[in-house]
Amino acid sequence: MRLLLSLFLTGLSLILPAQAQQPSTVTLHLVGDSTMSDKPNLAYPERGWGQLLPEFLLPQLKVVNHAANGRSTRRFLNEGRWQLLLSELAKGDYVLIQFGHNDSKQSDPERFADADTDYQRFLKQFITEVQAKGATPMLASSICRRNFAQDGTLKRDLADYANAAAKVATETQVSFFDLQRLSCDFWQQLGLADSQPYFIQVPAGLYQKFPDGKTDNTHLTLQGASRIAQFFVQELKRQQHPLANYVYRELL
Repeated sequence: MRLLLSLFLTGLSLILPAQAQQPSTVTLHLVGDSTMSDKPNLAYPERGWGQLLPEFLLPQLKVVNHAANGRSTRRFLNEGRWQLLLSELAKGDYVLIQFGHNDSKQSDPERFADADTDYQRFLKQFITEVQAKGATPMLASSICRRNFAQDGTLKRDLADYANAAAKVATETQVSFFDLQRLSCDFWQQLGLADSQPYFIQVPAGLYQKFPDGKTDNTHLTLQGASRIAQFFVQELKRQQHPLANYVYRELL
C-alpha cells in the first residue's frame, strides 16, 4: 500500500506542475511590412522576423501573420487588409503593429504617411479599433536598415517613425517594443562587415530573378529574422508582458 501511495504521489508531483504551467490558448496577430511578413519561397534566403517568431513560443500562442510586402499604414488600410484583420479578431486576442519603412516613401502617395501627422493618426485608429473588439494592441518601431556612413556610423534613417510610434504608445498607454533601437544598436556594435550576414547578399548567377546578384540592406536573412524575433521575446520578458508566459526559449 505504501509503495502504491508513493508511486501515486510521485506521479502527481510530476503531472500537476506541468499542468499548472500550461497557459491558455491565445492568438497574436502580426501587422506590418515585408520585414515582418512570411516568405513562402524557402529556396530564397529572405525571411521576415514574424515568420521566425513561432520558433520561440509555446504552441498555445497562435501567431497569425498578416504582414505583407510593401505595405504602409495607409496602404494596409486602403487595401482592406486592416478590415479583414478586424473581422477575424476575437476578444482576448493581441495585435502587434509595426510599420515605418514604406510610410517614409514620400515619392509614393499611396504609401506615404508623414511621421508627425498621418502615421500617428493611422496608428491611433488601429489601436482604437482593436480595443473596441476587446483585443489588446501593441506597437513596435520599424527595424533598422543596414545603412552605414563612410565613417562607420549607422544612419538611423527611420528614427522619426520610431519616435512617432513611441509617442503614440505613450499617449494611448499601450505596450511598446523599440525594435528600431535594439536593432540599430546591434548593427552598430557589429559594424559594416559583421552585420552583413543578417541581410540579403545574393551573388550573381544563383537566382533567375536576380541574374546579376542583389545587395539588400533592408530585408533579413534567416539569421537576421531570428535575431529580431529574439529581441522581441526578450522584450516581452523584460517588460513582464502577459505574453512572456508563452516564451519557450530565447535562443534557436
